[in-house]
Amino acid sequence: MVMATNASPWKIAVIGAGPAGFYAAEHLLKQSEPPIAVDMFDRLPTPYGLVRAGVAPDHEKIKNVTRVFDKTAERDGFRFFGNVHYGTDITLDDLREHYHQVYFSTGAQVDRSLGIEGEALPRSHSATEFVAWYNGHPDFQDLDFDLSQERVVVIGVGNVAVDVARILCRTVDELKRTDIADHALSRLAESRVREIVMIGRRGPAQAAFTLPEIKELGQMEDAGVTTLADDMVLDAHSLARLEENPDRLTTKKLEIMRSYVGGSNPDAKRQCIVRFLLSPMAIHAASDGGVSGMTLMQNRLEPGRGSRLSAVATGKTMALSCGLVFRSVGYHGVALPEIPFREDWGTVPNELGRVTQDSGEHMEGVYVGGWIKRGPTGIIGTNKPDAIETATCMLDDLASGTSFTPGTKDMAETLRARGIRYVTYADWKRIDALETENGRAQGRPRVKFTRVQDMLSALSRQP
Repeated sequence: MVMATNASPWKIAVIGAGPAGFYAAEHLLKQSEPPIAVDMFDRLPTPYGLVRAGVAPDHEKIKNVTRVFDKTAERDGFRFFGNVHYGTDITLDDLREHYHQVYFSTGAQVDRSLGIEGEALPRSHSATEFVAWYNGHPDFQDLDFDLSQERVVVIGVGNVAVDVARILCRTVDELKRTDIADHALSRLAESRVREIVMIGRRGPAQAAFTLPEIKELGQMEDAGVTTLADDMVLDAHSLARLEENPDRLTTKKLEIMRSYVGGSNPDAKRQCIVRFLLSPMAIHAASDGGVSGMTLMQNRLEPGRGSRLSAVATGKTMALSCGLVFRSVGYHGVALPEIPFREDWGTVPNELGRVTQDSGEHMEGVYVGGWIKRGPTGIIGTNKPDAIETATCMLDDLASGTSFTPGTKDMAETLRARGIRYVTYADWKRIDALETENGRAQGRPRVKFTRVQDMLSALSRQP
């Protein structure tokens, strides 16, 4: 095996330029012995993953984490190859020929299915599609959503569900102060939505949204949030769990939700109603073929595995009319070419980030981090310890002699020979500057490019 020297460092490929990729790159690059070089790839010209395409536009402060990623990109040994698609532009064999190790951090890219009748009807969408659309992701910018419907149902009570509800509730003036995509701003300006109903299958004590998210729902300029008094009465099992294991954040969330009984702003133009202990059983079609409403099952809570309480159907149903549905019940990973995958988990099988094959043996030189490793859990910061865990294993394996044996060819040369127009980090910073400049003229943080070709064209016009 070729040993690394100060003149020839270990070469590592990172596939995916989101938080999990950057946190791993930071940990690897700060090692002085052995010296490390990291090439980061993303199929989009832009880095940051869900920080750019998933964080809600009215949560600008959360996006400040990109300053940390910029510092990583400034380190010696770091290169960015945007607009390069693993599985199309480069293969696992290519990576073996150019690098000692490869780390995949491609996230969980699709929504989980409800598995109910009517889920695929027109006007029934995944939350992922809507979030990516209003954030200007190039894959979703041509979608359209029928915002002429007065009542919208959001299935789920996690942070993404709250983001969807909040964006639908915001006034145009509120949204104009954000970096929301121009096409979404135009459509939302015409919105006739008046009521958003969020539905959780378990109780308020089990709601997955965070305290800041539920507080923010009650702080919008012309929208109110309502909970029902009956929904806020905790069942005996939830009360017992809280007594046995007091949780300050859950108690505070319940306090906030109880303050919404009767409505936080009943006279507001739009209302968000948060309901619990309900599960969708079927989505029904209107005469035009699109969504007209749904049947909901009323649930009760019973002890499940460990300390978890499970939603159990009571047999009592209710009907809810609506014209638009967003499903936000979790994410699911997408299989990567030539890499083992657990379809039931939506993750790559691994041990501490080392990819495992069907035989149980580690796949030499191949590692994972982030959601494709552990599943769609946690917040942006959760990816840091996760990435460090994998990166530590990678360093241990390099020290023990477990890696690919690459040749001397440079990936930049290979991509140029194939005619692939890759985007460097310097190129990205030029795109970033153009977006920021365009935003400044409108009093906004930025105006995003939402088409890959527009980004590449803008770069070609730059000196």
